[in-house]
Amino acid sequence: MSDFVRKSNGTSGFGICIDRWNFAVCLKNRKQLHFYPEERPFGIQIFGRDPERMAYAAQVLESLRPDYIEVNAGCPVPKVAGKGGGAGLLKDLPRLAKILSEVKKAIAIPMTLKCRVGWDENSINVMETLKIAEAEGADMLTVHGRTRVQGYNGFADWNLIGEVAAAARIPVVGNGDVSSVQSALEKLEKYAISGVSIGRGALHNPWLFGEIADALEGKPARDVSAQEACGIFKIYYELMAEGCESSPFGMLGRLKQLAARLCKGFEPDSSEFRQRVLTSQSLEELFENADRFAEFAQSNGIRFNPSRLVNLNGRKENSVSFDRQFKG
Repeated sequence: MSDFVRKSNGTSGFGICIDRWNFAVCLKNRKQLHFYPEERPFGIQIFGRDPERMAYAAQVLESLRPDYIEVNAGCPVPKVAGKGGGAGLLKDLPRLAKILSEVKKAIAIPMTLKCRVGWDENSINVMETLKIAEAEGADMLTVHGRTRVQGYNGFADWNLIGEVAAAARIPVVGNGDVSSVQSALEKLEKYAISGVSIGRGALHNPWLFGEIADALEGKPARDVSAQEACGIFKIYYELMAEGCESSPFGMLGRLKQLAARLCKGFEPDSSEFRQRVLTSQSLEELFENADRFAEFAQSNGIRFNPSRLVNLNGRKENSVSFDRQFKG
């Protein structure tokens, strides 16, 4: 999906998030890291807790010629954060500093850092993280305005993001709750940030980056028809066939995930379509259901409406326990 977003909008994007050791050493899934010239600037994000392995991973991945390597200190997923990687590094800032130092020495291209504001509300340490990033030579810092414990619940603290940006000597990009053109423009105008980073919003609206770029250039708002929106399924299918996913079962599952997200832009008119797509037993059946909905939407004047994408927050349960061997 990220391939389509970047190719259709011409924006900076990441490759997949790379586990710091096995993936970088074996590169078994090299196709996942393929990118096109028009997708530049293109970065690869790495996560882990071992400084030497992170540095080695960055060095190997640099050979693929990305524009930058980003260290992930923001991933809230339990299997990552609970093992001391991702947002887990916010509980061990000296280790984060060591990782940044080793990665910086290992590569010749820019190194950036992505973090959250802290582990929980009692340990907000993003200002300390900023100082470490600057001291270790990070070229940019992206701040997600929630804690690890919040996950994707509540709202990102943009006032805090703004404070970080105002205090920084490096570019700071804000992240969290940017799901529309209006929200992006408001953040760019109100806070001293160098840009906005968009994650879940682009999964629900793949045209979002292009819409923001159009607004910044004074161009009229895009009008995405149902035919164009539903056509994304076949585009995504073709990209998967070129890339990492080749099994029909795997493709079907990914297309269903896309449908569940895309349907939010058609609510409340997409409930039947959503049900049919999610119960499709084959790729052919899914494409047929998408074509039927496109015809129905066209005949009834139904269009993709990004303004319906209001609340993209995740589940309420976000607890995580550190694995015993990764404590300390």
